[in-house]
Amino acid sequence: MVEGHLLRDGARLHWTASGEGPPVLFQHGLGGDDAQVATLFPAGAPFCRLTLECRGHGASDAAGPYGFASFSDDLDALVAGRVMVAGGVSMGAALALRLAHLRPGLVRGLILIRPAWGAGPARGNLSFNTEAAAMIAAGAPLAGSALEARLRDTPDNLASIRGFFERPGFAPILAAMSRDDPGLSDADIAAMTMPALVLSAPRDLIHPVSLAEDLAALLPNATHATLPDKAADPAAHRAEAARAIAAFLERIDA
Repeated sequence: MVEGHLLRDGARLHWTASGEGPPVLFQHGLGGDDAQVATLFPAGAPFCRLTLECRGHGASDAAGPYGFASFSDDLDALVAGRVMVAGGVSMGAALALRLAHLRPGLVRGLILIRPAWGAGPARGNLSFNTEAAAMIAAGAPLAGSALEARLRDTPDNLASIRGFFERPGFAPILAAMSRDDPGLSDADIAAMTMPALVLSAPRDLIHPVSLAEDLAALLPNATHATLPDKAADPAAHRAEAARAIAAFLERIDA
């Protein structure tokens, strides 16, 4: 693995490049980092996984602004005009979509894992994040709260929210990104004709299967598949994601 830093508006942003072959920009989710996507990307695949840890994530500086515009501008600077497949998890999937819209000639394939953002403004599925950010800012505990009760039947979502409560300094980024959106319309997404893989998982209120289905229906050349339940069997979830990604990359690179 090769790693380095990108200097952007006074912020030192950490990036990694792992593997050899055609580049695949593969971005983490909100609150995630390079390690998150490393567990999902197929090991040994003949591709170079390129990941930028967004502002306030991983080893990158926490200097703002926080939003899809600034995060995607950082990615655009990292990509530097190279043609590649783009994808990621949740927020990373939304950033890939935005990049495909802004630089249509650069993105030759999309990998959207457990998307949380679609066309138009942020939907109700992201209200769990904004509620958590407000509670953290107010010093309110998660234990025994109405938010905890609403997520009790979706243990992976609850684990993510608990993680945010353990990182109170992350609350401003959580709030800003969960209220923002990639700025895409239905027509913008329908104009993306490159091959696309959309992966969702059951029992997920923050990344609902219905949103993944909506995106797959809008994208003209998309395949949608449901992964094993992430909370019930994390290893199977990761393994199937890696298998699906490997098959997709082989197909579009053939």
